Amino acid sequence: MINNYLSLFLLQVSASDFSTDTSFSPTQLIIFSLVFAVIIVVLILANKKNNAGTKSKSSGGGGGGTSSGIFSRFAVHRIAKNIGMDNAQIKMLDFVFKTDGAVEPEKSLTNPALLDRHFRRAYRVIEQSSNTDEEAQRKLGILFSTRNILENSNIGSVTSTKQLKDDTIFVISHGKEKIEVALLSSRGDHMVVETPKNVLGSLIKIPNGTRLRIVFFTKSNKGFTFETRVIGYGSQSGNVTMQLAHSNQIRFLSQRRFRRRHAVIDCFLNLVYVEGSGKKQRLIVDKRRINGTIADISVGGCSIKAMSPVQVGAKFKIEFTQRDVIVAALGQVLRTNRAGMNTTIHVKFLRVSQKSMNAINAFVYEYANE
Repeated sequence: MINNYLSLFLLQVSASDFSTDTSFSPTQLIIFSLVFAVIIVVLILANKKNNAGTKSKSSGGGGGGTSSGIFSRFAVHRIAKNIGMDNAQIKMLDFVFKTDGAVEPEKSLTNPALLDRHFRRAYRVIEQSSNTDEEAQRKLGILFSTRNILENSNIGSVTSTKQLKDDTIFVISHGKEKIEVALLSSRGDHMVVETPKNVLGSLIKIPNGTRLRIVFFTKSNKGFTFETRVIGYGSQSGNVTMQLAHSNQIRFLSQRRFRRRHAVIDCFLNLVYVEGSGKKQRLIVDKRRINGTIADISVGGCSIKAMSPVQVGAKFKIEFTQRDVIVAALGQVLRTNRAGMNTTIHVKFLRVSQKSMNAINAFVYEYANE
């Protein structure tokens, strides 16, 4: 902007003014002063406008800072590509952060609660602003596929045991036993944990130098594992403690492909028969219904409690209502557990419509509660 104003000023100067005589007339000095003053005023106003916009975004609470900008956007895009998002999902992620006024999206990516707040807001906006139901379902499908990739990524994961918080529960593999102990402290040159106990409550003194494999889970239900060794023993508050070596080799464990939520939802099951073969194959839905109750569900499958026994491998049409939407899916029984009069049926979904899938995801992620 400054260069533009200077160019305009120089165009008003005659060639004779570039002679060795460097003195300026009073008129020239006045013009120069006015142009300089205008430039300063414009810069001040532009700066105030930018500051006001930044403060407005910050007050929206989208991320708790003022580092939003083109560099932050590029960083988020790089992370998104690295964890396997396609262009449609990256655009959806931009929409999610913009809709909720997130000013520090990189921090949001490592905070599941804040991330769900952004996605919940975007979910409502898509529902309310889409022109047709078909458009809404398509956008919600991309929204949930984007959230699911983030759910299964290890963004912001711990890389060292020195980052672990006190009271983290460790599962120690020692021989054929798996023993739970609490992390008392990760500060200092080693970790301090509770000394393992057997089923009778007696201390298990694992010899110094013994190598152990540890598994632990974060609050977002992500599992990790690392190897360590016993350094020695000490005492804290009158209790015997075990000291373990720190590790910088923490590995991310695989987890469920889709988020799952406990539920109590009445449902109906209709046995499905396969008739014919090849291209002529078709599914026949039995009119007889079995009543059941969904105990937990994800877009990948569910567990159903029912009174009637069923066979492993059997196919069923599963139907239930969620927020006035009739959800239907074709599922196959993977295994069953019998307990008294009840049978727990573990089902894998084979076919689910986009609308039904979105309704299930909305329930699982709790985006439709408001």
